[in-house]
Amino acid sequence: MTTLLIADDHPLFREALRGAIARALPEARLREAHNVDALYAMVESEPDADLLMLDLNMPGVHGFSALVHLRAQFPQLPVLMVSAREEPAVMRRALDHGASGFVPKSADAETLARAVAQVLDGDRFVPEAAASAAGVTPREHDVAARLRDLTPQQFRVLQMLGDGMLNKQIAYELGVSEATVKAHMTAVLRKLGASNRTQAVLIAGKLAVDPDPDEIPADAR
Repeated sequence: MTTLLIADDHPLFREALRGAIARALPEARLREAHNVDALYAMVESEPDADLLMLDLNMPGVHGFSALVHLRAQFPQLPVLMVSAREEPAVMRRALDHGASGFVPKSADAETLARAVAQVLDGDRFVPEAAASAAGVTPREHDVAARLRDLTPQQFRVLQMLGDGMLNKQIAYELGVSEATVKAHMTAVLRKLGASNRTQAVLIAGKLAVDPDPDEIPADAR
C-alpha cells in the first residue's frame, strides 16, 4: 500500500490534498502533520513511506533547512514541496536542496496528481519556470552541507535557537538537562563554523526563503 505523508499547517489545504490524493490514488494511506514537531515525529514513525508532501512555509520549518535536514536523515524518502510561493528562484532552490518536485498551491488537482505520480515513479516534477532559474549559490550550498552534518537533536536545538529560545527553555522542550543542551550547542557551533549563538542563527538564515545577505557575517560566508 502506498503511504503518503502530508505536512501543512492549514486544515483546509490538508483537506484539499486529501481529496485530490483520494481521487488519484484511492488505495493510498495518508498520514498528516500540522506543525514541525509533528512532521519529524511522523517521518520517524514512517520509515517506509513513499512520499512526503511538505509545505515550505509551515511555522517552524525555517525556509529550506527542514528540507535539507530531512533529505540528509531520510534519503530514501522523496519530498514534493507544495507551497504558495511560486517564484521560479524559490522553486529552483527547493529542487537544488533535494526536493523531487515543486507544486504551487495555485495548481489544479490534475497537476498535483501528475506531480505525485511522477515522483512516485522515481522521476522529478520540475515546473517549466524553475528549469531556467538560477541555482543556489556556492555559499548557500556550503551552508546546506554544514546543516546536513547535524544530528536530529542538534538540528532541533538550532531551530529552537532560531526561535529565540534560551537553553533552559530548549532543555524543557527536549526533556533533557541544560548541560546536554550546552553540549549540543557546542557541537552545532563547531559544525556550522560559528563562534557564537547569534552567528549560528545568521548562518542557518542563509537557507531562509528570503535571506538577507547583509545579515550574514563576512567570516561566515
